[in-house]
Amino acid sequence: MRHWSNWFPLAFCFAIAPAAAQSIDIAPLFAQAEQAGRVGLARKTQPVDARPAVVGEIVVTVIAGEGKETQSAPAEAGDMVVRNRCPATGNEQYLVKARNFSARYDGAPGEPDAQGWRAFRPRGIDMRYFVVASGEGVFTFTAPWGEAMVARPGDAIVRNPADPRDTYRIAAASFACTYEIVKAP
Repeated sequence: MRHWSNWFPLAFCFAIAPAAAQSIDIAPLFAQAEQAGRVGLARKTQPVDARPAVVGEIVVTVIAGEGKETQSAPAEAGDMVVRNRCPATGNEQYLVKARNFSARYDGAPGEPDAQGWRAFRPRGIDMRYFVVASGEGVFTFTAPWGEAMVARPGDAIVRNPADPRDTYRIAAASFACTYEIVKAP
């Protein structure tokens, strides 16, 4: 007869292994959060660095401690690579389309550094947000640029009130580092 200690470690691994993230439509989940009174307003306030993207450049956003968050579509003329000033997340970078950049950021006067980075200040657009609850688990949804995003409990799902299609995930550490709560849920 085999002793339980011979199979326990293997059985324990199967019991705690995470299930695959379910792909969802984010619009109904946002509506449910709103109906439950879980939606507030927040705005990005932390300055960023940005540089012109190279046409065709693909920006892979990596969050320290999590790995790849998302990957952009190839950059087009006028698009910008934005780098958050948030050491807790590894100062992650992401691509912002030319049509959105000037609406979201004001440039600081001065010359770019040797790598082309310049300081920019967020315009402080009030974004609607909710925090993913532990009961919602890990899930994926399609970001506005067509890439699947993974959302985890504690992350913020933010939405531009002027364009509900502009809904995306912000890692919990990045949200805490770069946003301020304007109106809590």
